[in-house]
Amino acid sequence: MQSEYNEIKVTPRILMGPGPSDVDPRVLRAMATPLVGHLDPEFLEIMNESMDMLRRLFQTNNVLTIPISATGSAGMEAAFCNVIEEGDEALICVNGVFGQRMTDVAERCRAKLTLIEADWGKIIPPEKVKSVIDKQKFKVVAIVHAETSTGALQPLEEIGRMVREHDSLFLVDTVTSLAGVPVKVDEWLIDICYSGTQKCLSCPPGLSPITFNERAMNAIRNRKSKVQSWYLDMNMIERYWGSERFYHHTAPISMIYAFHEALRIIHEEGLENRFKRHRLNASALWAGLEAMGMKLLAQEGYRAPMLTSVGIPEGIVDLNVRKKLLGNYGIELGGSLGELKGKAWRVGLMGHSSTKRNVLFFLNALASILSEEGYKIERGLGIDAANQIFNSIS
Repeated sequence: MQSEYNEIKVTPRILMGPGPSDVDPRVLRAMATPLVGHLDPEFLEIMNESMDMLRRLFQTNNVLTIPISATGSAGMEAAFCNVIEEGDEALICVNGVFGQRMTDVAERCRAKLTLIEADWGKIIPPEKVKSVIDKQKFKVVAIVHAETSTGALQPLEEIGRMVREHDSLFLVDTVTSLAGVPVKVDEWLIDICYSGTQKCLSCPPGLSPITFNERAMNAIRNRKSKVQSWYLDMNMIERYWGSERFYHHTAPISMIYAFHEALRIIHEEGLENRFKRHRLNASALWAGLEAMGMKLLAQEGYRAPMLTSVGIPEGIVDLNVRKKLLGNYGIELGGSLGELKGKAWRVGLMGHSSTKRNVLFFLNALASILSEEGYKIERGLGIDAANQIFNSIS
């Protein structure tokens, strides 16, 4: 009998928004590997290798370094709900949408919140953090490394030292930054760090890499009350990923296959080579956009190479351009969120999507569409500026 529903068929896209990013065909092939049981000895070995490769990526020796069986937002929730109990003091640094989301999650954990805020696109100055933590004791200090809503890249090392000196837990969101720039969990004295798979790891969305050090685990083990989420309770999850292999939930086996292969690709390339590639392609993109008379919104000197926020020229309608990019060129570009909605585009050069070809193709397509929309621009300026960057390196 013929099905009344259609087989899934999608038009190929070039994913240059804030995520997901394009995925290496090897990762997709890995997902087609036959299933085994989630406690099968062969699958347990895949779990072990995944943890080892993830530690190298996070640059940590933390035992509990795993992918949570849910998206990056669940990583945020796991990070907060495990270490915060009702009435705990938490300091949240906010300079965009995902700092705001941290405050929402911490409030739901019934923390007492103090906020440090900065203009969108700006970093949180370390001295501003110091001025607050010198006056008040906090259980947790939380910050976003690469703010996905603006493309601002936050320096962490100095803040990590200050937080450790005050005996607080340092909690960091690296959803957008991990595998695109260095994330040095141990060196920067980060106690809890989470990410997502769909950005610079170039793996489908569905897992949230996370790491807890012993200071964080001691805080969890010494809680006065149960973790409010049964599913995200690290007391139980560590027993599944640890030597006990105590059943907690059925792991998403195909996603773990994909995660394992994505990590293999990262380490085959080499972390420094990967970071260099992201920096080079971003520099070329920035040069091209500025040559076209466009304004980069993130603070100069603190721009994330994997996510660029660029102002929409006056008189140009956001959705018109994005529809034409998708329909005519197959390029997905991200709109902005919050107070930047309708005022900026977010251009992703993440993982497998971070290529010279994508940079030049995008600049050419954008220039063509902007001209059609009435923006006065000399064709080829963006391409020439980007090629100058590429040629200066090669």
